[in-house]
Amino acid sequence: MSTTLFKLQQDHLAHLQRAYSDILIAQGIDSLAIYSGHANAHFADDQTPTFQAYGHFLHWVGLANVQHSWLVIQPGQRPQLYLYSPADFWHLPTSLPEEPWVAELDIHLCNDKITPPLIGRAAVIGDVKHLETNTQQSIHAEYQPSELIHALDELRLFKTPYEVACLREANRLTIAGHQAAQAAFVGASGELDIQLAYLGASRQRESDVPYQNIIGLNSHAGVLHYQHYDLHTPKQRHSLLVDAGRRFRGYCADITRTHAGPDAPSIFGELITAMHGLKDVLIEHIAPGVEFVALHEQMHQRLGEILIAHDLFKGSVEEAVNEGVTRAFCPHGLGHSLGLQVHDVAGLRHSDGTPAPAPELHPALRLTRTLRTGMVVTIEPGLYFIPMLLAPLRNTSLPVNWELVDALTPCGGIRIEDNVLVTESGYDNLTPAQ
Repeated sequence: MSTTLFKLQQDHLAHLQRAYSDILIAQGIDSLAIYSGHANAHFADDQTPTFQAYGHFLHWVGLANVQHSWLVIQPGQRPQLYLYSPADFWHLPTSLPEEPWVAELDIHLCNDKITPPLIGRAAVIGDVKHLETNTQQSIHAEYQPSELIHALDELRLFKTPYEVACLREANRLTIAGHQAAQAAFVGASGELDIQLAYLGASRQRESDVPYQNIIGLNSHAGVLHYQHYDLHTPKQRHSLLVDAGRRFRGYCADITRTHAGPDAPSIFGELITAMHGLKDVLIEHIAPGVEFVALHEQMHQRLGEILIAHDLFKGSVEEAVNEGVTRAFCPHGLGHSLGLQVHDVAGLRHSDGTPAPAPELHPALRLTRTLRTGMVVTIEPGLYFIPMLLAPLRNTSLPVNWELVDALTPCGGIRIEDNVLVTESGYDNLTPAQ
């Protein structure tokens, strides 16, 4: 690992120390315990699902699989990390990397699950409801204070140079997976084999991905969160949509690409090119002070232009937007905040913690903030041929070219997604060109 990244991480921890001290002092809190969380077994079973540590714990420690551990923060004091690392011959115990950031915390390796030592007015955050009853009863503190959590969420919304470096590397590794997925598709692989090619090239096991990869062939590309991997190659290959990511030191990449297959109508490839262009135009409009809701609405305006230019809609742009045609072709939001979580925190709240809900016409939008320097967002316009969403339009007189829609329906749809940093002068696209 580069010494530059280590220095950035030390600066990141110093930034957190100052920011947490300011927040805790302002809220009259003497000590804060952040619980990493732990995996819970499936009902009537001894197996657990894949675990991811609590985001505010990860913000400091960066180890996504740490369980039963505590980080105690007190203003003006060194952070205290109580790391659960029992002697165990069934599993490899948790260990710390030999990296400089470890020296920035006082670390206590614990063979047993502990109760964190707290002083004065104390607060506890994390998935504490699943702690053992005796542990909960022994901690005298305020649990999950909303004002504190909102302040810490707001802090995470703005990325330090260390976090940006981690997100950039996560993007680089993710693109390697996407390139392998495309090559597997060209080689006539099925969904499962494309997934395996992606995992191999991005150097990760399936339990480590930040979200379940979406590998959709043909009509499956029109299922927004398609959750399966067919074992066999379909007889016809119209399209491939890959929405897949990668973690690096806890930070997530979230990239989507769509590819036309040999059996797709030629216009499908043209639409993919148009959607790449739409994504690029929207990114060019990213800058501090831009309202993300306005950017989302601009996506619908430009999507209307694409529908008309490619003969999918024979009316005006205004008609396509106002009558809900573009929403039927793209039902999701333009993007979301990105960081330690794929759908990162504070996207639907104002800076003071009050709610900032999605507009009534765009309920799936996950980010309603005014963009500011340091935010990282996804930009992911889509164009889909989803029968259940388009069906209501068939009962209207709206000039949709249904013959062309029907010809494109076997292709499922198109989504193109990049990860973008808001800078002082505009934007920095963290996703390498592909």
